[in-house]
Amino acid sequence: MDRPQSLPFTESDEANRLLATDGLALLIGMLLDQQFPMERAFYGPQLLKDRLGEDLDAARLAEWDPEKLESIFKGPPAIHRYPGSMAGRTQEMCRVIVAEYEGRAENLWESATDGSELLKRLQALPGFGVAKSRIFVGLLGKRLGVRPDGWEEKAADWPSIADVASFEDVATLREKKRAMKARKE
Repeated sequence: MDRPQSLPFTESDEANRLLATDGLALLIGMLLDQQFPMERAFYGPQLLKDRLGEDLDAARLAEWDPEKLESIFKGPPAIHRYPGSMAGRTQEMCRVIVAEYEGRAENLWESATDGSELLKRLQALPGFGVAKSRIFVGLLGKRLGVRPDGWEEKAADWPSIADVASFEDVATLREKKRAMKARKE
């Protein structure tokens, strides 16, 4: 499977291209996808890139002044509902990428020997619990063709952003998530 030119998670063509071509942007978008609308979370990396005035770089973000980064996240508009904590988590995640993966987000999944290792690596990232990590395994496999042995068993087995093939699917996914939540209550 060839890497797509775009991941249609936002209304912005530019943001969708960034998500498809920049692994760090995709990880940041996934990190921001909590307690915030999906399409806004995945637009966050584009906003961050625009505000920094440069490409996203894990090493630079890891060393950025925390107060200045928080200010960048606050906007307006805010990159996330909780700009302070998400700026901190983004910076923490970038530090892990630098320390463990030579500053290149794609190394996290490109060097994973199997689905179990990929899931374990994702769960070790700040802000990535079991569910978020399983969703990201599915996203990598279904949308980017990153399919180490056993990835399907580790991927989320519920509707997620990994199932979004067009921007219209975002609204469909939101409704499925609401229905799942209502059944649990």
